[in-house]
Amino acid sequence: MRWLLIGLLAMLLLLQLRLWFGEGSLAQRAALNGQIADQRALNSQLATRNSDLASDVKSLKEDLAAIEQRARSELGLIKQGEHFFLLVEPEEPSGE
Repeated sequence: MRWLLIGLLAMLLLLQLRLWFGEGSLAQRAALNGQIADQRALNSQLATRNSDLASDVKSLKEDLAAIEQRARSELGLIKQGEHFFLLVEPEEPSGE
């Protein structure tokens, strides 16, 4: 009877060690939950970005004014009859 009690206590101790320190332990589970929360936050940011990009694509497909605005800002579109002025800031003299 005594050996049975010792065996059961040893088994309980081994199971407790695995619960606290082994693979699949509570600490490892907490770390994985933290990684899941971080990934969900990143996924949320990326979903918002994807939504914005989809909106831009839709407007570029359907709205000529959006295409013109994008061409003006990114490609430097100038229509015939318009004047282009480039203002250049003077360079600061170096402190040599």
